[in-house]
Amino acid sequence: MIPFQNRLNAFIQLGKLIAEIPVEEKESLFRRAENQNNWFTSESCEKAFSGLSFMLESNRMEEWLRSYDFSKIKESKDVGVLMAGNIPAVGFHDFMAVLLSGHSISAKLSSADSVLMNWLIDQLLKIEPEFKDLIQVSEMLKGKDAYIATGSDNSSRYFQYYFGKYPSLIRQNRTSVAVLKGNETLEELQGLGEDVFTYFGLGCRNVSKVYLPEEKYAERLLDSWNSFSGIANHHKYHNNYEYNKSIYLVNGEPHLDNGFLLMKKETALVSPISVLFFEVYQDEKDLIEKLESQKDKIQCIVSKPGWIQGSVDFGAAQNPGPQDYADGVDTLDFLLNL
Repeated sequence: MIPFQNRLNAFIQLGKLIAEIPVEEKESLFRRAENQNNWFTSESCEKAFSGLSFMLESNRMEEWLRSYDFSKIKESKDVGVLMAGNIPAVGFHDFMAVLLSGHSISAKLSSADSVLMNWLIDQLLKIEPEFKDLIQVSEMLKGKDAYIATGSDNSSRYFQYYFGKYPSLIRQNRTSVAVLKGNETLEELQGLGEDVFTYFGLGCRNVSKVYLPEEKYAERLLDSWNSFSGIANHHKYHNNYEYNKSIYLVNGEPHLDNGFLLMKKETALVSPISVLFFEVYQDEKDLIEKLESQKDKIQCIVSKPGWIQGSVDFGAAQNPGPQDYADGVDTLDFLLNL
């Protein structure tokens, strides 16, 4: 087994390498990623890689791993990981967690995100060649010792059927929400815009719904986000905008529209691409009750600093640290107890 410190150092070195990719190599890589998946624009890939280098900084990694006992692993297990592909390199954290824990990984990469993930695997192997025998990219994940799978609520039932008899960590749909007081600064609203529009709203850390103190505050949000209007130039996003707008108009459903984003009053959490749901709360007690009733579906809450317990600041939703687990389930704890 590769010594733990060597495993950790390899990922820290990978973070430095990501931060220093030569411009031409990066442009070529991101072009290939976008050719594979049109949602993976160079801006989205840049954001994702910036997030990886942030996550892999040595102080963050060491602080994250300090509370775990890696000596518990006496025998390496083969962990099958079925990766999602909704945003660039979204499967990387599971990949890293498996290898850091001392196990080997059999990864089924998403067909929407194999370019970036294969590049990251290749770079890690250059840094630490001993990982070669611990990493396998597979189309089939039969007969593994344990499984990690990420998908929709529907696919999770399928995963549970096939993988449930093994030790498994199966994730479902999650989304993120924002809570506003009504006295946010323009700078804070711009930060919230990043949480809404980054990755076109495709990630579980994207804000798909906002809780407002007054309905009229929705118009202020739309007016404050003119700087994000360029998102309408993306053909897939624009097609979604036009489709959802036509549905609301035909059905006579009340909504707000600033030319590239629709806002609709709705109790549901997950909004379609190009739509942001909003709901009005009566007071703080009412707000907490609304959030509590949906907590199993919320990945993170965005608010003013310190207002809602466990929330992140406006603009920070897409900068998770290594300890910010998907679904709030501790992946490393699962792996270290296999």
